[in-house]
Amino acid sequence: MWGWEQLYFNIKDGYLEAIVRGHKSGLLTVPDYNNLTQCEALDDIKLNLTASDYGSYLANEASPLYTSTLVDRCTQKLVDDWNAMRCQADESLARFLDFCTYGHMIDNVVLIVTGTLHERDVQELLDKCHPLGMFDSIATLAVAANMRELYRLVLVDTPLAPYFSENLTHEDLDEMNIEIMRNTLYKAYLDDFAAYCATLGGTTGEVMSDLLAFEADRRALNITLNSIGTELTRDDRKKLYSNFGLLYPHGHNELSIAEDFDQIRAAMEKVPAYAGVFNKLGYGEAQMLDKLLYEEEVKRCAACFEQQFHYGVFYAYMKLREQEIRNIMWVSECVAQDQKSRINDGIVFLF
Repeated sequence: MWGWEQLYFNIKDGYLEAIVRGHKSGLLTVPDYNNLTQCEALDDIKLNLTASDYGSYLANEASPLYTSTLVDRCTQKLVDDWNAMRCQADESLARFLDFCTYGHMIDNVVLIVTGTLHERDVQELLDKCHPLGMFDSIATLAVAANMRELYRLVLVDTPLAPYFSENLTHEDLDEMNIEIMRNTLYKAYLDDFAAYCATLGGTTGEVMSDLLAFEADRRALNITLNSIGTELTRDDRKKLYSNFGLLYPHGHNELSIAEDFDQIRAAMEKVPAYAGVFNKLGYGEAQMLDKLLYEEEVKRCAACFEQQFHYGVFYAYMKLREQEIRNIMWVSECVAQDQKSRINDGIVFLF
């Protein structure tokens, strides 16, 4: 379908593409963030957000406000937008939108299993789950003792079933195995998502290959950083990396044997797309890496909207809205804790 999208795309998907571009135009801009940084209390933040797309979601929230309340209401805006688009999507777009939410499902599964391991209340854990990643049997995750039971009792009827069935073990669920499970599932999910986008072809395949390659490479980087000093072997580490991306395969070979941050940096800087990110990072500033990666992701997602007739704008909108919610959470926490001098340290500007 390469080159022919403009002839056929609008027949089924033109309306929803217009809708998502309208949602994107409602994202907060730099002047909006400048206003938020001047706020003295959470009620002031609510007042500033009243003029944005979040206005109707915050209008009935009474004082005293909490950061969690603001974040929940802002997240509900994304969920409502997403569900409305999902209800009107045709088959191929609906499946694409579902793929975008599978990552939240994986995070919810890990959250419930980890919380159960620490004997947390199941209802409390369910309240913390992302609404886009919910499924009918999620509450029964608490009964599983190992991954095979997790699959057989709960996940066999969910979209995550194919990813679990490939990676089942009899090992009990402890802290280490849960993290390995999360990353193994994400690997299978990202490989599957990339394969589906490739079958769609055209501009969608082109745009999404770039966005998913970045996501796969960022996960490889985070896996390497988090596994330094643990009992995870080099071979085990390498098995958790996705089978595509700009780092695949030579960068993965170097990351799998990296023992410290400088070796990781050397491996990443060999890829021109990531050299610029690490050039902004002074030596000894590893804690700033997350923000730089978020900035790179935002730049790539914003660039998606420069092209038309493709599904990448839906994925990009989700990522941009989630980053905006993280920004609002950061500003709210800084205001609530009287740390206004640190507000600009954590904001990733979208436009």
